[in-house]
Amino acid sequence: MLSTYTNPVYSYSRSKDQQSGTVTHHKVVIIGGGPAGLSMAIDLAKQGVESVILDDNNTVSVGSRAICFAKRTLEIMNRYGCVERMVSKGITWKKGKVFFGDEKVYEFDLLPEKHHKFPAFINLQQYYFEEYLVDVIETLSEVDLRWKNNVQVVDAQTDINLLTVDTPDGTYQISCDYLIVADGANSPIRTKLGLESKGQVFQDRFLIADVVMKADFPTERWFWFEPPFHPEQSALLHRQADNVWRIDLQLGWDADPEWEKREENIRPRIEAMLGPDKHFDLEWASVYTFQCRKMDDFIHKRVIFVGDAAHQVSPFGARGANGAVQSVENLAWKLCRVLNQTASPLLLRTYNDERQFAAEENILNSTRATDFITPKSTMSKVLRNATLELAKNYPFARPLINSGRLSTPCTYRNSTLNTPDRDTFNNVLIPGSPILDAPVNKHEVASWLLDWVGNHFVLMVAEGSTEQDKLLAELAKITDLEVLLISHDQQSANLRGITQLTDTQGLLHQRYDLSEGTAYLFRPDQVITARWRQPAINDITEAMQRALGHQLDEAQ
Repeated sequence: MLSTYTNPVYSYSRSKDQQSGTVTHHKVVIIGGGPAGLSMAIDLAKQGVESVILDDNNTVSVGSRAICFAKRTLEIMNRYGCVERMVSKGITWKKGKVFFGDEKVYEFDLLPEKHHKFPAFINLQQYYFEEYLVDVIETLSEVDLRWKNNVQVVDAQTDINLLTVDTPDGTYQISCDYLIVADGANSPIRTKLGLESKGQVFQDRFLIADVVMKADFPTERWFWFEPPFHPEQSALLHRQADNVWRIDLQLGWDADPEWEKREENIRPRIEAMLGPDKHFDLEWASVYTFQCRKMDDFIHKRVIFVGDAAHQVSPFGARGANGAVQSVENLAWKLCRVLNQTASPLLLRTYNDERQFAAEENILNSTRATDFITPKSTMSKVLRNATLELAKNYPFARPLINSGRLSTPCTYRNSTLNTPDRDTFNNVLIPGSPILDAPVNKHEVASWLLDWVGNHFVLMVAEGSTEQDKLLAELAKITDLEVLLISHDQQSANLRGITQLTDTQGLLHQRYDLSEGTAYLFRPDQVITARWRQPAINDITEAMQRALGHQLDEAQ
C-alpha cells in the first residue's frame, strides 16, 4: 500500500511532574490525544483554563478514519484558530447523489442558502485534522501535551482524581480536580472504572478503502444501492485531499475481515467499481463492524467522558467526529466557569443532559440509516427498493431515502439553561439553537457574525432609539459579557465596550427577525440561550444567571 501522508513523530520528554518526585495537582487532565481530547484542551485554553493531555502514542491517527467535517465543526474550528488550514487543504462539497442499480434516483444540496462563511462540508483525512490541532496546541502555554504517557490506574474519588501514569522512564502519579476521558470507542479508562457503553451491534461488515488516483469525478457524495459492480450490497464514493478517494463497500456479516483486507482481494472489487482503465494505488484499508451505543451517564464522580468514549455511532451521516467536537464545546465553557466559581457546580450536569439528548438524536438517525442501507428482512428490502424506484419520478419519496442523514448541529430546545420566549418571533432560531451565520461589516471591513461570538456570553442587540444608550452602558459593565450593536448603516457613535457591526445586506436582520431593540443572548459555545424584543437590564442578567445554572441550586 502506498501512502501519500507521512505521520509526524512527536518526541517524548520528561515532564516537571516526573522530576518533582511528588504528586502534582492539576485542575484538568485529559486522557487521549485524538480529535476530542485535543479539541478539549484548545477550548479550555481559549477560555483561560490550563490542562494536561496524556496520550499513550506519539503520532496522529493512522489511516484517514473520519473524513467529513460539517459546517458546525468548521465554525468551532474558526474559534480554535485552525479552520483556514482545514478548508484550504480539504475538499469542499455540498451536493450528493443517490443511485439505485446504475440509475440516479435523485440529488441533494446541503447548503442551498448562500452567504455563510463556511461550506456545508469539507472532506479531510483525520490525520490532517489532528496534526492541525496539535500545531495549535504547540502555540498555547495553557496546554501541556505529553506523548507516550499511558494512564494505568485511575482512582476516581468524590472530590479528586489520582492517576498513575506509565512512561518510557517509569511511572509517576498526578492528581486533578476533573478528569476528561477521550480515549476512544473502546475506552480503556471506562473499562478500568467498571463502566459500560450500551447499545446495538449491527451484524454487517464494511470495507473502507482509501485509493490514490486522478479522476474526473465531480466533488460530490455518491451512494449506490445494489450497484451492478457490487450486487445486492451498497457502495459509497468520496473525494479527499491529495487525490485520495474514500470507497466504502458493504460486505455482509459472513465476510472474513482478514481475507477482505488483503490488497489482492480488495483490488478486484475496486476495479469492478471504477473500471479496468482507472489506475489507482491503495493507501489504506480496514474492515469494520459498527455499533450505536452510549453510556447511561457521561459523568462519573469527577470523571467526564467525551467523544467516542461517551457515545458511538455508525459512520453513515458523519456524526462521530462532528458530534464529538460539539460535545467538547458544550462541556468546555461550563467546566471553565465552574472552575472559576462564576457558575453553579450543578452546571456540569447539564453537559450530560444536553449531550445525552444529542447522542440519542445521532443514534436514532444513524440506526435508521443503517436499517435502510442494510434491511433486516425480505419485506423491509422490498419496501426500501420500492421507495428507491418511486424516488426516481416522485419527489414525495425522496425524503424517505436514507443513505445517512448527514450531521447537523443539535438544538437544545428543552434545556433548563434556556430562558423561555415571552415575545413572538418569525424564525426558527429558538433558545437552544446554534448560531446562524451572516455577513456583517465593522468599519467598512467585511466580516461575519460568527467571528464575534464565542468564548464569552455575547448579547447581540439591534440598534434602537437613543434611549438604548443607557442600557448599552450598563451592559458594558457586566463581567463575561460582550455586546454587539447591529445597525443597517455604518455607525459613527463610539460606545465604550460595545462592538458595532453593520448588516449591510440585511441578512442578519432577516435570519434573526430583528427589529429595533431586539436582542439575542449567546452562550460561550455560540448557542442562543435567550431572546427578547425589548429587554431590560434585569432580563439579561437573569438569563445569564440561568444559563450559568444558578437556578439549579435553588431547585435543590
